[in-house]
Amino acid sequence: MEFEDAAFVLTARAHGESGAIVELLTERHGKYAAHVAGGGSRKMKPFLQAGAPVTARYRARVADQLGSASLEPAGEGPAALFDDKLALAGLSAAAAVAAGALPEREPHPGAYLAFEALSRALVHPEIWPAVFVRFEAGLLEELGFGLDFSKCAATGATDDLVWVSPRTGRAVSRAAGEPYRDRLLTLPPFLLSAQARLEAGDVKAGLDLTAHFLEAFIFSPLNRPLPPARLWLVDRLEEAGRL
Repeated sequence: MEFEDAAFVLTARAHGESGAIVELLTERHGKYAAHVAGGGSRKMKPFLQAGAPVTARYRARVADQLGSASLEPAGEGPAALFDDKLALAGLSAAAAVAAGALPEREPHPGAYLAFEALSRALVHPEIWPAVFVRFEAGLLEELGFGLDFSKCAATGATDDLVWVSPRTGRAVSRAAGEPYRDRLLTLPPFLLSAQARLEAGDVKAGLDLTAHFLEAFIFSPLNRPLPPARLWLVDRLEEAGRL
């Protein structure tokens, strides 16, 4: 089995004296793990960082075995964010969420495109935390757990949608949800419209929303917690006053 594909590095760990086992999010083939000869070398480490864009050439003798890959850098990736530790934390968190949530060897082009969009947005500090929330919502949708913000789950109304049912992931209007507001999740306006202005607390509400459904629909069924890098990102954003 052989293919060549655009990819992002999700994780990399040392293997043997000089190699590395690298998880890749490829554009057309999904998440793949591969052995990269020389991956532990000083020369290769810069483009084996989480979120680094590469061109991957993958080869395996049989389809179900761990194959090998040669990688070539395909852009700046984390290097472009060297002076922005918060953006680097965002990139690492996105890579960790994708690595933990996506199944092996199953094409998910939407996940690749969402990761690509987020990686481009990270150079814009005023918007990327909201894009991160959209990335996670897109990942849920790609995996078959899309959240439905089109109308109120109780009344069918399309206006004044301000909450989300924590059980179904469907929007709830202000009027219908008022008696149950303590049991509902806040729906920030930017998830309803890309033109909505970000207000204080919106990103925090969005991160709480996607965290709830990532845990409920994906990580808990796999008996895994949310990745530490994702939890760490929320702490860093809060410390920086970005929530």
